[in-house]
Amino acid sequence: MTAIEFNQQLVNQRTPLKNFAYSLTLNSEEAQDLVQETFLKALKYRDKFADASNLKAWLYTIMKNTFINTYRRSIKTRQIISQTEDLSLVKPLNGSNSPDANSQINLKHITKAIDALEDEYKIPFTRYNDGFKYKEIADELELPIGTVKSRIFLARKRLMQELKEFAF
Repeated sequence: MTAIEFNQQLVNQRTPLKNFAYSLTLNSEEAQDLVQETFLKALKYRDKFADASNLKAWLYTIMKNTFINTYRRSIKTRQIISQTEDLSLVKPLNGSNSPDANSQINLKHITKAIDALEDEYKIPFTRYNDGFKYKEIADELELPIGTVKSRIFLARKRLMQELKEFAF
């Protein structure tokens, strides 16, 4: 199948994909985002599509997996450490209405420790902390998965050493 044929068949699946995305998200904007993400992944991994297979089923699988991964990522982002400098965006913990002074100081200290990591450790660590899987990080950074795991482990180890005052 040529790239033009693939793209034409991809565009022809827009409406069914949009309907399926809406059934997953129950939100038209999120459904549109999911369709776009599915199209991007389909174009990126076009070489993995077997010409004799069912394009619609392949696209539905991509969409379903993207939706599941996004959901899992949103669960993992409920975290104590925020990557933002604007402390007004930090989610309150244990029903408190706003972070107390100690929390703000601690957050700044933790954020500073993360920012002090070398990029080769900081980037995989923050991506993992944001809910991405090892494989996704490895693909994004074009590194072997073992290297990504090792760098995340070493980043944790350095942060535990740097932040030992926060140990329980």
